[in-house]
Amino acid sequence: MPTTPRVARFNHWMAAQSRPLQFNRVTRLRRVADLLGVSRRAKARLAWFLWRDAHQATIAVTCRRFGITPKTYHHWAHRFDPTNPRTLEDRPTTPHRRRQRTHTPLQYERLVALRRQYLRYGKEKLLRLYRARFPEDRTLSTWKVQCIIAAAGLYYHPAKNARTQAKRRRAETKKRVTTLRVRHRTGFLFCLDTIVRYGVGTKRYIFTAIDRHAKLAFARMYASKNTSNARDFLLRLHHLVAGRIENVGHDNGSEFQGAFAETCRRLAIPQYHSRPQTPKDNAVNERFNRTLQDEFLQLGNFTTDTVRFNHRLTEWLVEYNFNRPHQTLGYLSPIQFIYRHHHLLPMYPSSTAP
Repeated sequence: MPTTPRVARFNHWMAAQSRPLQFNRVTRLRRVADLLGVSRRAKARLAWFLWRDAHQATIAVTCRRFGITPKTYHHWAHRFDPTNPRTLEDRPTTPHRRRQRTHTPLQYERLVALRRQYLRYGKEKLLRLYRARFPEDRTLSTWKVQCIIAAAGLYYHPAKNARTQAKRRRAETKKRVTTLRVRHRTGFLFCLDTIVRYGVGTKRYIFTAIDRHAKLAFARMYASKNTSNARDFLLRLHHLVAGRIENVGHDNGSEFQGAFAETCRRLAIPQYHSRPQTPKDNAVNERFNRTLQDEFLQLGNFTTDTVRFNHRLTEWLVEYNFNRPHQTLGYLSPIQFIYRHHHLLPMYPSSTAP
């Protein structure tokens, strides 16, 4: 019985399924790297060697192609194992041998006794007294004095020092806004700040936010400046822009800690902080605060009644975002700018209510 074309194609497909898959070296290494979960930097280094093998290029041509130096190429080529793409990962830079504290037990005992006698003295004064009492010991330094004080925990205000040390540890993990590579798109970075206004024996706080690229702004007044109100402001802003917040930047005020920081982690929104006493790091929001005060607050719209004030503020924000021309946007309003350059639907969301 003759074989029909359909049956022939089916037999050919079955034969192809029964043969083992054969990959070239480039495809195999890329698939192995994906299965091993290799980082982006390691995959970029792997691309150097794969491109050179695929094009039979020299090292000089490969370096010009990827913008690296021959020294860098040789460094990673010496480390690269073709059977293990993980060898292209960054290694820890922590030194294998760290400096150890070299003060002796006798120095520790003497200095602890001296510190307890003069609890308010600094390490320089303690070192002078130590050398006056024990002139035969000249190996003690101010750094060793500091290490002994820290090891013994001999501080005048232990609780205050604990808070200071905790604050320093938190500051080490904060990301500065100067390290952020700004992308010119709506929602990439919202700049936040707080305005303080004094009424008749009361204080009111106006939280402000503005998109750094499209200048889309939002503000709301609260009776107190705490993390719960900052969280409420962030959630309202998140709802207003339909969740299109990639990063937030602020001056690291106390209102942006606690509940606010926890909400940022829950919404996967990284925080970036301005440098101390550097308002130019948050210049876009500072300019919006000036506009808010000049064009709204100083025209008799301020009141300590938060409900009435927020209703007035919402009406002004609608005018600011939909109608007010902005010089930096080519004299377009923020909504017009977004609609023209980002192909936004003409049916605007109705989430501008307070």
